[in-house]
This record gives sequence, C-alpha cells and structure tokens, in this order.
Amino acid sequence: MRSTNPSRPELRGRQYECETLDQLVRDAQAGRSAALVVRGEAGIGKSALLDHLEAAATDCRVLRVAGVESQMELAFAGLHALCTPLLGELSRLPAPQSETIATAFGLHRGNPPDRFLIGLAVLNLLAEAAREQPLVCLVDDAQWLDQASADALTFVARRLAAESIVLVFGARTGEADGRWAGLPELPVGGLDETDATALLEATVIGPLDQRVRTRVLHETHGNPLALLELPRWLSATELAFGSDQTDHTTLTSRLELSFRQRVEQLPEQSRRLLLIAAAEPLGDAGLLWRAAERLQLSWDAASAAERAGLVELRHTVRFRHPLVRSVAYRSATPYERQQVHQVLADVTDSELDPDRRAWHRARATFGPDEMVAAELESSAGRALAQGGLAAAAAFLERAAALTPNAAVRARREVAAAEVMLHAGTFDSALRLLARAESGALSDLQRARVDVLRAQIGFAAQRGNEALPLLLAAARRLEPLDTELALDSYVDALTAALFAGRLANGVTAAEVARAARNAPMPAEPRRGDVLLEGVAVQFADSYPDAVPMLRRAVQEFDTDELSIEEGVRFLWLATVVALDLWDHTSWSTLADRHVRIARESGALSALPLALNTRVFVDLFAGNLDAAAVLVDEIGIVTEVAGTDLTPYGAIGLAAFRGDAQLAEPLIGTAMATVTERGEGIGVSLTNWARAMLCNGLGRYADALTAAREAAAYPEEMGVANWALVELVEAAGRAGEPAMAAAALERLLALTRASGTDWALGVGARSRALVEPDDRAEECYREAIDRLGNTPVRVELARAQLLYGEWLRRAGRRAEAREQLRAAHDALAASGVGAFAARARRELAATGETVRKRAEKTPQELTPQELQIARLATRGMTNAEIGATLFISPRTVEWHLGKVFAQLGISARSHLRDVLQAVD
Repeated sequence: MRSTNPSRPELRGRQYECETLDQLVRDAQAGRSAALVVRGEAGIGKSALLDHLEAAATDCRVLRVAGVESQMELAFAGLHALCTPLLGELSRLPAPQSETIATAFGLHRGNPPDRFLIGLAVLNLLAEAAREQPLVCLVDDAQWLDQASADALTFVARRLAAESIVLVFGARTGEADGRWAGLPELPVGGLDETDATALLEATVIGPLDQRVRTRVLHETHGNPLALLELPRWLSATELAFGSDQTDHTTLTSRLELSFRQRVEQLPEQSRRLLLIAAAEPLGDAGLLWRAAERLQLSWDAASAAERAGLVELRHTVRFRHPLVRSVAYRSATPYERQQVHQVLADVTDSELDPDRRAWHRARATFGPDEMVAAELESSAGRALAQGGLAAAAAFLERAAALTPNAAVRARREVAAAEVMLHAGTFDSALRLLARAESGALSDLQRARVDVLRAQIGFAAQRGNEALPLLLAAARRLEPLDTELALDSYVDALTAALFAGRLANGVTAAEVARAARNAPMPAEPRRGDVLLEGVAVQFADSYPDAVPMLRRAVQEFDTDELSIEEGVRFLWLATVVALDLWDHTSWSTLADRHVRIARESGALSALPLALNTRVFVDLFAGNLDAAAVLVDEIGIVTEVAGTDLTPYGAIGLAAFRGDAQLAEPLIGTAMATVTERGEGIGVSLTNWARAMLCNGLGRYADALTAAREAAAYPEEMGVANWALVELVEAAGRAGEPAMAAAALERLLALTRASGTDWALGVGARSRALVEPDDRAEECYREAIDRLGNTPVRVELARAQLLYGEWLRRAGRRAEAREQLRAAHDALAASGVGAFAARARRELAATGETVRKRAEKTPQELTPQELQIARLATRGMTNAEIGATLFISPRTVEWHLGKVFAQLGISARSHLRDVLQAVD
C-alpha cells in the first residue's frame, strides 16, 4: 500500500491531465473500472503523468511495467513482468485459466494457450487482486510491448467494468496506434507559452538572452524534456547573447543528440556498463553486475552514469528516459554490442531462461552459425507452445538469417512466413516469402510458397485474386505432396465459394473437376472426405453429393480435431452443414470453429468463424447473443487487421428489420465486395435486403434483391436462403410464374436434404404457390416440421404466413391463434419488421396487441439479456464470465442492474420473467 500522504510535486501545465487521472483513482475506489491511453510524443511527459497517477493511488495497489524495444520478440515478456507480483493468486482462478497463465509464462509446459482465454485469465487475476483493494496497473512505453502481451492487455482493457481496476497505457503518438483503437485516450500536448517559459527559466542558472529564450520556446513546442535538455546544448555565451545558427533536425533527434553527448562524456567503463544495461531489458541488477564482472568493470563505473542523471542503479535498473536506453545502445560500436550480448548470453541461465539466452547469442552473432540458428528454432517451438505466434515468427526469421545451408534457410523462412500468416501479420509474411523465393527452393517449397501467398491474399481480402493461385499451386503439388495438394484444393474451393459469380477466370466447377481428378489416398483424411463431397456437388449435382456431404459433417463432428484441421477445414464443413439444412450440426461445427480459432490464436480465422456463429443464433431467434458476437467481431477484426465484410452486422440488422441501419450497411458492403471480387458478399447482401424488405412489406424491392441473390446456385447456403425469400416476394408481388420457378429449384434441394428444416421451409414455400385447397395442408406441415427444429424464426414466419392466409379466408379466430404465436415469438426474439407485420394482421382481425409491461427483458442491453439468460441455466457468475470473456465481478454487477431494472431480487424470479416473455 502506498503512503496516504504522498509528497507529489505539482506538474506544471498539467492540471486537466492530472485531474483526469485522479478521477480514475476515485472511480476505482468507488468500485468502477476504467482503461485509458495516455498518448504523446517522446519527452512530452507521459511517464511523469504515470508517476503522478502512481503517487495519487493512495489506498490502491499499484503494478507498473514498461515496454522495452529489444524485448518485443519475447512472447508475454511484458505481461509476465506486470503479473509476477500476483502469481500467488493463481490458485484462486479456475484450473483452465491458471494453467493457461502458467503455460504462457513458461512456468510449466502445456498446450498453446488460447489468446482469448489468457486475456480472460489475466482479467480475472487482476480482478481477484482488486477484491482486497483497488488495483492500478501502469504500462509505460506501451508501444514497445511484445505483441502477445499487448493483445492480452487490450483484451482486458476492453472488458473492464466493475472490478475496481485502472489500466493506463503510456504510448508514443504514431507508434502501434491500432493496438488501442477504440479505448479512451488522453492526448498530451506541449506546455503553453507561460508554463514553458517558467520551466525553462527554472532550468537555466544565470541570465538568458531573450533571443535564446524565444528560439528555445519555438523549437521545443512546449515539450518538457526538450525544455530541460536544450539549455545543456548551449554555451554560457549562447545563453547570454544568443546564437545565429539554425538547426533543422527533428526534436526527437536533437534530444537523442543531447543524451548522446552526455553518454560520450562518461568514462569508458561507465559507457560500457550503460551499454550492458541497455542491452539487457529485464532491469535485473544482479544480472547486470554478473555481466559487468565478466568485462572487469568496477562498481565505480555506475557512479558517473548516475551523477549524469542518465540511469538509476538500485535493485533494478531504471533509465531516465527510453531515449537514453536507445542512445546508449546505438552509440556503441557493432563490436561492443556484439561483445556485450555474448557476455549477457553467458550469464543468463540456459535452464531458466533459454529463449533470452538464445536471443542474446543471436545478437552476438553476425555471420552464419547453425548452432545459434538451431537454438532459435527451438525457442520458436517453445514460443508456439506458449501461444506466442509473433515471437515464434521473430525467432524463425532470425534463425533463417543465421543459417549457412541454403535449403535449411529457405525452410525456416517459409516456416516463419506460415506462422506470420496465422498471427495475422500479412505484410511481414509476404516480405519473408519474397526473400525465400530469391533463394534455393525445391519444387515442393516453391509450391508451398505459392499456397502461402494465396492464403495470405484470401485471409486479408476474401476476394477472388487468391483463387487462380491456389488452383495452380494445388495442381503443382499433386506429384510432390499428395496431402498438401488435396488440402490446397480445399483452400481453392473455399476461395471459389467466396469469389462466386465474380470469380476471376476460375469457377467452382473447374476447381471441383480438378480436385476429383487428383489422386486420393487409400485412407482418406477428414479433409479429403470433405473435399470429395463438395467436389461432387459442384461438378455433378447436390442430390448426388448429399450422402458424401453428410459423411463429411459427421467426420468433423468430433472433439478430436487438431488445431490445423480446425483452422483449415471447419469453415467449409460448417457451410456444408448449413447447405444440408442441418441446424444442429451447423451450430455444433460453428461453435467448434470459434473455439479452435481462439485456442490457436489464429486471428486470421476467428472473424470468419464468429460471423458464421452469428447466423446460427439469428435463425434460432437468439438476436441478443448475435449482437454480443457482432461487437466481438469488431474488436477481433481491428486487432487482427483483417478487412472482412461485416456479414454478421448486416444479418443482424436484416433480422431486426431495422432499415435505417441495414440499408447503409448493405450499400457500403455491396460496393466493397464488388470491388474486390467477393461474389458471396453480393449474394448475402442481396439476401439480407430481400429478407428486410419482405418483413417491411416492400415486396417489389424484395423480389429484385432475392432474384439477384439466388442467381448463382454455387454460393452454398446463401443461395438456399435467397430462394426462400424469392418465393415469398414473387408470390406477394404478383409474379406467380417467377414464384413457381423459384419453388421448383428450392424443392429439388429441400427434398434431397430431407431434414425437418428443409422440408419445413419447402412446405411453407409451397403453400404460397399452391391453390387454396392444398395450401392449408402445406402450412400445417411446415409448422409441424419447423416445430421440431431450433430455427424459431422460420417457425414464426410460417405461423405468420398461415395466419395471414387464414384471415384472408375469413377464419378470424384461427388466424388470431397463429398470428398471436407468430407475433409473440418474433417480438421476443427482436425480429422487428416481421413482428410488426404480425401485429398489423392481428389488428385487422379485431384483436388489440397488449402493450408490453414496463419492465421487460427487451429494455436490457444485449449483454445484460445474454447474462440473464445464462443465469437461468444455473450457470455461476464465473461460468458466465468465462463464456462471455468478462470477469465474475462484472457479471455480478450486470445482474444487479438487471434485478433492479426488472424489480426482482433472485435468480428464480429472473427465470420466471424470461420464461413468461419467451
């Protein structure tokens, strides 16, 4: 605990910033949490503001860490440093979370940690620590955090709510800005002229010429560190009489020059000691002195550096400013740096910290060295086991650079690029592939490079440019590596699905024919079974493919999937389940895809997996759960740097019947997907518009959009949905011939599928086309079949159509029964436009729809409603938090708000309220 009466010097000109930070402490003491990014240029005073916050955090526990540039390649290094004081709390976490943290920090070996699970584990670790007293976490120089630590901490920052935690990042403007996009920011600018003048005059001893004062104020732009350092550059004469010299260098470079001059004025032994401290990012004074002894440096070497105000050497090593560290390192000769890294490698324990030792050895090596390269490759393996994809890629890239054998070097470069692909760092992966291509590659390696390049293009854009590359690579691989060739055909078929009608010279049928001609192993793998089924569907027909497609879905309905299988094949397997109208398998495989993408840290795959899961929830009527996923997709795509069309958001807006939100989304998406050749996007946005307009009763508009969406049958899943909307729109728009033609196409698919979902929507669509003496039988069949499925929206729409038909037949009492059931289900799910249709039809039968009670779950936010629903399943706060990636304390806080808003006091009452509405 910090002193309750801290001595805090006032920061000149920072009243607003200090008050903002002080408010964070007051909020934490009141039980609220917050995250903040303090952003500004080098020397602007970010660290001083964090010092102020640390001193202000009376009655709080403070954890502080700083990012170090040379440590950015070591996975979880920054997070480990921040959380080390809390490791005694690990036993209070659920076992999967404590094991994940222990694995990530290298405390024991285990499976690669799920990026999102480690984020949740860190959130709960901090929340447990904050139970006793508010917790303030300060991360200085956050732009230099390793990627794994940055991902985990930004995950935590976005999910803070009621844990009494303050998490503040200090980061330079313009460096790694995207990491904290969307978090509250406190921009820090220069001091105003009055404060800048006062600080300058307090710094200078003796008279200061007016011209010098004006020049310094002009050149520093109110930067406090510059105001403190610039006078050191000026002689007594210049201070008194000014100088006519003009310097056009940047402020940062001039600050570096000032620190360089002060470093160069030190005795040689002091400079070398400073170099060791700069090269060793842990700040471990014991390690520093062990290295110093190896170089025969005396204890006196530290005194001059401390007197110069450059560093503090106590139990830890702390530089005055990060610029001092970088200047101390860069001002040394290459030989001096090499020697220091070698000594640091020698004194680093190879058992306790093999990766840091390997990294120092790599920095000490200029020429090829297979022993060091092999150590780095081993470190890459450990980094992957800890979930550090970025660290693994860095180790492999450096290992490749030190590899003397050309073939081995190329293998390591390709391996590094593949890790970069999964980590979502596409530009770096492409750079490394270009380097590998210039070397000695075998035919197999060149084919692998082609596959990776195409996969990167597909992961980044989902357009049609990757399709020809994938097909060519798969054909090239056939005589070289049969399994990789077949996997590449699956990738090509996936790309063909996305390209759809906008495919660039290659169609899905062409890929399917090539895949069917490829040699198949005697014992096909899961992916091979999937490939065969989809190839038959595209090359022959859907009815022919159904048995094989069902077998493929069964193959992937297992918990024994490897991460590689899941990341590569599960999206296509999930689409196959959808195309079979099998909601249960669709839901199961979509869940598994999300889980595996999270567990592997495959940010390139996760947004697509989450979007698929959104539609599972939409058709089941779980719009609140879908809304939570849509919010998560926005965060993940931002972190991953992917440019995926917001399909989930478009679908959610269409189901809600929200034209004001849906129409702009659809219009923007249509322009984007057309530009990059993403044909499935054209179909999905048209389907969404068709559904929206059918709900709103704008049948002519729905007809136009549905006809476009259904025009390309090869776009699996979406084309089926479009046919359903087309039958309804054409029937209501007075186009019976068009409705009949669409129905014929639809029934060929639904009869081949044979599931209750397929046969139910088929019967519902038949009822719209059949004459009255046969329509009622179709409606009843549709309701019976859809009632056996989880697709509640499809059932409610069947009841709505049947109720409308009954009202027009003059059977008002029966119509009310169907319309009331439809309205209640649609309104409870939030399917607004269709619910409004049902309400209007009920009014036409003479029934007034009762206004909802004032306190209903529909007044809750999507997250509150989802928490409430999970609570009714008997889940504990910890289980709910693990499901939604929030802390149990936040779950407790949300439930308190839910209880207050609904006027209840226990979970049993909550269950009654929700069941009554449902």
